[in-house]
Amino acid sequence: MKFCTQCVMPDTKPDLGFNADGVCSACESYNNRTEVDWDSRAVELEKLLSKYRSKDGSRWDCIVPVSGGKDSTFQVIKMLELGMNPLCVTSTTCDLSDLGRRNIENIKKLGVDYMEFTPNPNVRKKLNRIGLTQVGDISWPEHVGIFTIPVRASVQFGVPLIIWGENSQNEYGGPAAASNNNVLDRRWLEEFGGLLGLRVTDLIGQEGITERHLIPYSYPTNEELLKTGTTGLFLGHYIKWDGLTNTLVSQAHGFEVYPKPIETTFLNYENLDNHQTGIHDYFKYIKLGFGRATDHACLHIRRGRLSRAEGATIVRKHDGHFPWTCLGKPLEAILGRIDMTVEQFVKICDQFTNKKLFKTDVRGHLVKDEKGNLIKLFNADEQAHSRKAVAG
Repeated sequence: MKFCTQCVMPDTKPDLGFNADGVCSACESYNNRTEVDWDSRAVELEKLLSKYRSKDGSRWDCIVPVSGGKDSTFQVIKMLELGMNPLCVTSTTCDLSDLGRRNIENIKKLGVDYMEFTPNPNVRKKLNRIGLTQVGDISWPEHVGIFTIPVRASVQFGVPLIIWGENSQNEYGGPAAASNNNVLDRRWLEEFGGLLGLRVTDLIGQEGITERHLIPYSYPTNEELLKTGTTGLFLGHYIKWDGLTNTLVSQAHGFEVYPKPIETTFLNYENLDNHQTGIHDYFKYIKLGFGRATDHACLHIRRGRLSRAEGATIVRKHDGHFPWTCLGKPLEAILGRIDMTVEQFVKICDQFTNKKLFKTDVRGHLVKDEKGNLIKLFNADEQAHSRKAVAG
């Protein structure tokens, strides 16, 4: 397991590359921001928005997918500042927290039209179980729905432009910025849509699920997308995207943070809406050897708010704890919504755990501490010490 020499991200992160100096591609991408002409990007953004504004006011100017989180709240604020008339669309969270609900209501108070879609809860419960047992993602239906529902709304209401937040690859502005063929087609959507190898068609026949149950998780046809001209724009391509800045701006407009750090990290402003977040983050940790605290530490290291050593210490303290609670809700209650016991859950966790990354006994069984936490074999601070020893 190799770690970036600038941040603390390991090479187990999918699609992450390293240069000759051991710096990861995410850090390289951030470092390249200094070369971006942000004033020109702002002009480019205004030109794109002008292209999609309704000329006669007969339809909304754009769709903003919103969860109630700090980023989607910021996206709405930004669109209003730029004179857009957005339709805000929510595909409901699998296990919505009270704080998440308050932040959704706050978005409405910003002065926007808002639509919330809730898929069949009985079907979604089945999809939660299938997602957890087959691909290790209890929130699979939510992670798919946040892409499909806004796109369906685009087709349904004839609003071509969808405003996404940050592009995870941080390379381009999205289809709307393309000079040719800027339609957001099915192939593009499926690349970004969180399927994790579990296709929607794979679900037909499982636990009595039929095609009609999967409408909310299915994209419109390419013909429908082409007719509407549905396209997407990554707002993070045009402005200096930063989660903390987004939080501060959103707080100034009524957004609430959690009263203390969330269980899976050291911050209190990320992933406030879903009680299943702790399980999702834990599965990332057992599969890849890093969790939400690593993600957040790296973001702040790149921005100079933490040193690499400070980030490594924080990760050791906060990453990978077994999710006994999330946003204050006990694991038993979270699992009870999908008719699963903690014992059943632990067995599933063990099946998905990468034993190359965690301590095992002579029989190959995972070793855990008294709180049920795994013991990680590799840490970023140890790699740093190793390099110093070799250099000495």
